[in-house]
Amino acid sequence: MTNKSWTNRCNVLPGTVIRGKWHHNRYVIIKKLGSGANGIVYLAEGAGGYTAIKMSDDSMSIISEVNVLKELAKVQGSVLGPSLLDVDDWEQPREKSIPFYAMEYINGPNLLSFIRQKGTSWAGVMIVQLLHHLEQLHRLGWIFCDIKPENLIVSVNPVKIRCIDVGGTTRRGRAVKEFTEFFDRGYWGLGSRKAEPSYDLFSTAMVMINLFYPNRFQKNSGGIHQLRAYIQKSAELSRYQEILEKALTGQYASAEQMKKEMLSIMSRTAMKNRRVKQKRSRKKGSLMETAAVIFVTSFLYGLYIYLFLL
Repeated sequence: MTNKSWTNRCNVLPGTVIRGKWHHNRYVIIKKLGSGANGIVYLAEGAGGYTAIKMSDDSMSIISEVNVLKELAKVQGSVLGPSLLDVDDWEQPREKSIPFYAMEYINGPNLLSFIRQKGTSWAGVMIVQLLHHLEQLHRLGWIFCDIKPENLIVSVNPVKIRCIDVGGTTRRGRAVKEFTEFFDRGYWGLGSRKAEPSYDLFSTAMVMINLFYPNRFQKNSGGIHQLRAYIQKSAELSRYQEILEKALTGQYASAEQMKKEMLSIMSRTAMKNRRVKQKRSRKKGSLMETAAVIFVTSFLYGLYIYLFLL
């Protein structure tokens, strides 16, 4: 639930000029991007171009998120979170100043919209990328916690999964402070709300399920039996049943372990598809068509690995 007092104070109209009290950087608000339990995010234009501004009356929340972004910046090549650009207070006449921070504006569709546009064949690629970045975050002693498609943006050229909200990120071993029920293992009766790698891996498995059930579904019996039934209903999703069930029941020790098993399934699937297409091509007696099929399937598998290594 948002606090109405700070929500009203942080409700900024397009065209409003935000000037930092300490660093004197100037930002012009363009539009609201979203809001959460502890702040509102706006698209703004600063001296360096477009940026995202998050403001809140809760200075401790701002400090916590800034610290997380600084930690993420220590991981060379990590693209899970946006780059931190500025931290300051917005001083207003006769009013208490409002703390804010400016971060990289990541433009692109959220993960669910991306899959709707490109197809579920991209689901495995995106989940592998997410697991790669989660492993680095976990090594720093942080757990993302509030993993859901709305918090994940897919940028293009090249295609990369990015995070736009680190507000729920929590030190390992502490209680989860922000979560969304559908992606929360406590809600499904499959574990505690303790910040640990297995909590993130449960949420990641639920994100994968959500990509095949974009409207989600209601909890009835809960537990692994209900989730297993939905996995088995989808032929494409059921390929990952063993991996998903292990993540849902806390059997993985690390994101790295889950990522390797995902890549193994994807590799076997690509090879199987290639053999099927080769067989069909031979029946048609076309050597040229066979060569084309081999090239296309090899390219697609190479694309999987390329995206993963970015």
